[in-house]
Amino acid sequence: MSARFYDRVEAGRLLAEKLRKYADRSDVLVIGLPRGGVPVAEQVARELNAPLDVFVVRKLGTPGQEELAMGAIATGGIRVLNAQVVDSMGIPDEVIDQVETREQRELGRREHAYREGRPAPNVEGKTVIVVDDGVATCSTMLAAVAALRVLKAGRIVAAAPTIAADTFFTIEKDVDEIVAVIVPEDFRGVGQWYEDFSQTTDEEVREILAQADARIRGTTA
Repeated sequence: MSARFYDRVEAGRLLAEKLRKYADRSDVLVIGLPRGGVPVAEQVARELNAPLDVFVVRKLGTPGQEELAMGAIATGGIRVLNAQVVDSMGIPDEVIDQVETREQRELGRREHAYREGRPAPNVEGKTVIVVDDGVATCSTMLAAVAALRVLKAGRIVAAAPTIAADTFFTIEKDVDEIVAVIVPEDFRGVGQWYEDFSQTTDEEVREILAQADARIRGTTA
């Protein structure tokens, strides 16, 4: 294949080919990380004949160094803290709570926008394939993985069309399996691996999830 994907639809189909062994299994759940991971996850779920859901993760950035994650919150009321960062920087509980409160508002907004009243997914005991459109740094994916562990997922597979090589090996230590189509050494950003990397909107995420829900209900009716 070419060194770039045309768009997230093509990327999702190619990623699904790497995940073929999970097709038609009742224990498999595909979840997309919003927003860009959802259209990729849609193609994976279609090809594997698996249900699709969204898993909202919000990083808790360290005050003054927002790119450094001191923890994360996620779908299902989960909070995961990076004890090493919190302890080494002496971050007090009240600061963590302030940052969490701010991020909780955005998490709640997205949950409401995407789910339209549908409950959060039950991942306990399931094989969960966590999909993003690309992974440059590992913070969001690892936050999702940590939250899924708390929710007692049975097996966690991290998957993306493209993952930076050093990030791939970091994530690999924390998951049961990691899958990518392209694992480049020279990784300047996810967008460089797409011809069309236009932003995914909240409305597109909502429509994808509604269609996926109707598809699964149709096959089980």
